[in-house]
Amino acid sequence: MDRPLGRACGNALETEEAILALRGEGPPDLMDVTYALGVEMLLAAGIEKNSKKARARLENALGSGLAAEKFEQIIEAQGGNPRVVEDPSVLPQAQAVEVFNAPETGIITRVEPRAIGRAVVALGGGRVQVEDDVDASVGFVITAKPGDRVVEGEPIASVFARDATGIELGMAALREAIVIGGKLEQKPLPLVSHRVTKTGVETLAAIPQPPGRAPRAAPRG
Repeated sequence: MDRPLGRACGNALETEEAILALRGEGPPDLMDVTYALGVEMLLAAGIEKNSKKARARLENALGSGLAAEKFEQIIEAQGGNPRVVEDPSVLPQAQAVEVFNAPETGIITRVEPRAIGRAVVALGGGRVQVEDDVDASVGFVITAKPGDRVVEGEPIASVFARDATGIELGMAALREAIVIGGKLEQKPLPLVSHRVTKTGVETLAAIPQPPGRAPRAAPRG
């Protein structure tokens, strides 16, 4: 994993992004990996006989609303609030939000996932000790991807924190994690590279990336 998958990093933020994915509206890279895994699950279960039909079945489940409806049923069965699927604002909300702007003009050469992961924990979104509480509201939304051209001052991420101290910590983490240079020195790793089965290892063709930039980062309402 050489860059974060999708745009959201943090418990509630990733849940909201997952809900979008169940509607077929998730970030392209997240949807590509989700479809790849879903296809293999349908094939392994014997529900479909080939990848093309499995992919079509998944697309229909998302496009028809069946996937989101099933998630509502799962949440309700476990005593949660199924209304979150229609209204993600019922998820925990960060008390402080600030947009991170590109510090210079250039090409995004790196978005370091380890630095982001450590920062989520430092913000309170993960445990250092087993007994630690987790703040589900904190984290990051990062729209910048390796290869994107950015202009100094344009928004490329957002920090979600408990307070001003958390915002300062998060901004420092983004300055460390997001590297801007003159050109992309190394192509990002493929999202899905191989398929491993009982008959051997199959190298997969690279998934084509859609043209255009991802939507800009913005605080949740």
